[in-house]
Formats: sequence, C-alpha cells, structure tokens
Amino acid sequence: MDILATLKAERLSIADFLDDLEDREWAVASLCDGWTVYDVAAHLATSTRSTLGGTIKGVIRARGNWNRMNADEARRHAAQYTPAEIIAQIRETAGSAKRSPGAGPLDPLVDFLVHGQDIARPLGRSRTMPTEAAVAALEHVHNSAFYGARKRFRGTRLIATDADWQAGEGPDEIQGPVADLLLLATGRTTAVPHLIP
Repeated sequence: MDILATLKAERLSIADFLDDLEDREWAVASLCDGWTVYDVAAHLATSTRSTLGGTIKGVIRARGNWNRMNADEARRHAAQYTPAEIIAQIRETAGSAKRSPGAGPLDPLVDFLVHGQDIARPLGRSRTMPTEAAVAALEHVHNSAFYGARKRFRGTRLIATDADWQAGEGPDEIQGPVADLLLLATGRTTAVPHLIP
C-alpha cells in the first residue's frame, strides 16, 4: 500500500464529507469525549501544521496530558477558523508527508480513518473505510504501545469478519468488521457496543 497516496485520498474524502455537512451538524457531539464535530475537523486540519516547539508548549500547558493538549489545540484552531477555512486547510495539505512530532508513517492515516468515524457515526451518516487501509491501520494500532490495544486486549483474539486479519492470543475472541475493530482498538467502545463481551 502506498501510505501517502492512501492518506491523501482519505484527507480529500474527509474534506468532501465535511463540505456536505449542514450548519447544525458542526455542533454535534462526536465520538471523542467532549469534542464536537467542529473540534475534530479542526484537529484534523492541524495534523500537518504542528511543530515540535508548539507540541512541547502544548504538553506543558496541559500539564503533561496528551489528550488535553490535543483537545486544547483543536478548540483554539476551531475558534480561529470557519468550517470552510478548515476544510480548505485539509485540502491544501492533503498530499503532505509532514507529521505531528513523534508520529510514525501510519499514524496520520489512523487519525483520519478513525476521526472520520468519530464525525460520521453520531451524525447518522455512513463513511466506508477502504479495507486495505483499515487493515494496515488496525495492525499498526494493535502493535503500537501508544494506543494501548495490546494491553487492553491481553488474552483476546481479534478477528476481522470482512478481511483477512486476526491478532492476539487467548481464550476470548472478538469478531467484527475491520472498521469496528479499529474503533474498538482505539478506545471507541461506545461506537461498537455489539463487540463488547
């Protein structure tokens, strides 16, 4: 899989999706606790604009809390720009290889795949994840200490029902579509209650 080409396509797809939202939908609560659809979109627009210095300052301001730092940055960005400007920013850098400090090559793709669902599902809208990209993202999330999936699913086998993917060992099994497994692996349990044993 060409990661950058896949990421570019996903960024442009998200921009098109956001373009189609009604004004009231921007204020709907996303799957990210405490974040609106607007906040998530603003977060995605910052993904190619983050600097090491800005990230360090943000983490210090958030007293070492990575999630709080991301939320604060997203809300600041949302307060500065209109939805149309945020969509334009995502399009402008769709082909950019620049990543947030500390992010690996697959992390931006994970971000866009998962945050696309964080936005779409609460709105009752559908966003299909490209299977190859979703499998690569799930494999990365499962193996990365950052996301905590291995620890969370110790003693459990995850098995995709719509792709050739499985991981983990143990007596327990969780089976589901690869997109749902990716949401579960990134902690979105409320989005996939049917997968929770």
